Amino acid sequence: MAYDQSVIDTLKGVTTATLTTILLNKGLRNVWMRGTKPFKEGQPRVVGPAFTLRFVPAREDLATPASWSSPISTRSAIEAMPEGCVVVADAMGITDAGIFGDILCARMAKKNVAALVTDGAMRDRAGILTTSLNVWAQGAAAPPSVAGLTFVNWQEPIGCGGVAVFPDDLIVVDDDGAVVIPAALVEEVVKLAPEQEAKEAWIMEEVGRGVKLPGLYPMNEETAARYKAYKEAK
Repeated sequence: MAYDQSVIDTLKGVTTATLTTILLNKGLRNVWMRGTKPFKEGQPRVVGPAFTLRFVPAREDLATPASWSSPISTRSAIEAMPEGCVVVADAMGITDAGIFGDILCARMAKKNVAALVTDGAMRDRAGILTTSLNVWAQGAAAPPSVAGLTFVNWQEPIGCGGVAVFPDDLIVVDDDGAVVIPAALVEEVVKLAPEQEAKEAWIMEEVGRGVKLPGLYPMNEETAARYKAYKEAK
């Protein structure tokens, strides 16, 4: 699924923290992927549709270097990735084998993949840092993926960091990690997010002025009226 650029642009201005609050208000508590940490400092907030990869525990007859040439391989999956997608790889939290190294990351960058998010580890850290690919992972490990994992498929429902992710869900990832917005809720979240960000920015200004928290955060009726007047004055 290709999302309208206005959707992408709007959510690039919204923190994952704000998004988790909005989704919590919609009844979704489990949307933040555990273990998805920025691989390097200074990575931008990235927004894009999920392109999912699924690994299972290594099985000796399948998890071999020869499997990298199979039609069902990470190499084939990379060639199927569309421009602007956020790759979400279910590595089951395994951190003693790196799912991708610098060569595969360089290819993803060449294909204009927006980011790679995994609850596992990467390898060839120094090499990956020379590519332009934005990566979120648990860290680095020298052994290749087949030392601990078997790649089985792409573009199917997965679990990453304890969160269910379906192909084409919208992923937003920043310094706080990765959040999934279910595809069916994207339109509604996009409508609510800018106002939530603006409201919290105003609350921060009030805190800076010395206003006490009770009645301010969350807002009581009096505070809500002051905020409404502030917006109308602007």
